[in-house]
Amino acid sequence: MFRGSMVALVTPMLDDESIDYDSLEKLVEFHIASGTDAIVAVGTTGESATLDMQEHCEVVKFVVDKVNKRVPVIAGTGANSTTEAIELTQCAKEAGADACLLVTPYYNKPTQEGLYLHYKKVAETVDIPQILYNVPGRTACDLLPETIIRLSKVKNIIGVKEATGDLSRVAEIKAGVSDDFDLYTGDDASAVDFILAGGHGGISVTANIAPKQVHEIYQAALEGNEEEAKRLDESLTALHRDLFVEANPIPVKWAVSEMGLCGKAIRLPLTVLSEKYQPLVKEAMKQAGVA
Repeated sequence: MFRGSMVALVTPMLDDESIDYDSLEKLVEFHIASGTDAIVAVGTTGESATLDMQEHCEVVKFVVDKVNKRVPVIAGTGANSTTEAIELTQCAKEAGADACLLVTPYYNKPTQEGLYLHYKKVAETVDIPQILYNVPGRTACDLLPETIIRLSKVKNIIGVKEATGDLSRVAEIKAGVSDDFDLYTGDDASAVDFILAGGHGGISVTANIAPKQVHEIYQAALEGNEEEAKRLDESLTALHRDLFVEANPIPVKWAVSEMGLCGKAIRLPLTVLSEKYQPLVKEAMKQAGVA
C-alpha cells in the first residue's frame, strides 16, 4: 500500500516543551516539496513516549490536515497497553490517517502469543490499515518472523517495519506472507540492501535531514538499480551512523534545528545533543550536502 521513503518525523517543540505547530507545518511542507513518499507522525522519532494522549491525537490530526492527502500519513499508535494502543489507533482513524504504525509493547516483555493477541485485538477493534513495528533494541521485545507471518493473515494488518537490521528476515518473512503484505525497514544503514532483497521501502530517521536523497536512493533500489542506489547512499553513510551517537531522536532533532526547520527543544528525560557530538553530526550533515 505504501512505497519508498517514509520519514519518521520529529515533533518540534518550543522552549517550554509545548508543541511548535508553526514549525510542524513547515516540516510537512519541506517533506512534500522534497519528494518524501509518506509521513509518519508521532512515532519513536516523534517522541511518542513523552506526548500525552491529547497531544498525540492533536499532532496526528494537525499533520493529516496540513498534508491534505498530498502524501499518505501514517500515525504511530503503539503502546505497551493494548487498551491504550486501541485508543490511539481509534484516534488516528478519526483524524483521517491513512494507516497506523504500532510498536511492539515495550518493557513488559510479552510472549509471542501475547504479541499475536495484542495486535489481533487492535486490528479487529479499529478498522484501519495497520503496520507492525519490531525494534527489539528499544523495546526488549522481538516480534519473530513466524509471529509476523501469523499476524499477516489478520484483517487490517498490512505490513511490518522490521528494524532489527537482520536482512535474513526479509526472505524468511516474504516466504510466509502473501504478495500484498509489505515489508519496510527501520534501519537506515541497511535500507538499500533491505529493499534490494525484496522490501518495499523504509521508515527513515535520515530522511528528516536528507529527504530528497533518501527518496532517490529508495526509488533506485525499488527499481532494482543496485549500483545507483549504493552510489547515492555513500554520501549518507556517516549520517546513518552518527544520527545514533545518542538515543534517537536526540541527534536528529538537533540536526533538524541546525537546518533552521525547528528549535532544539526536546522533552525530558531526553536532552539536547551533547556538545562533544555536535561537530560529528555537523560533519555528517556536510558530507550529505545538507549543511
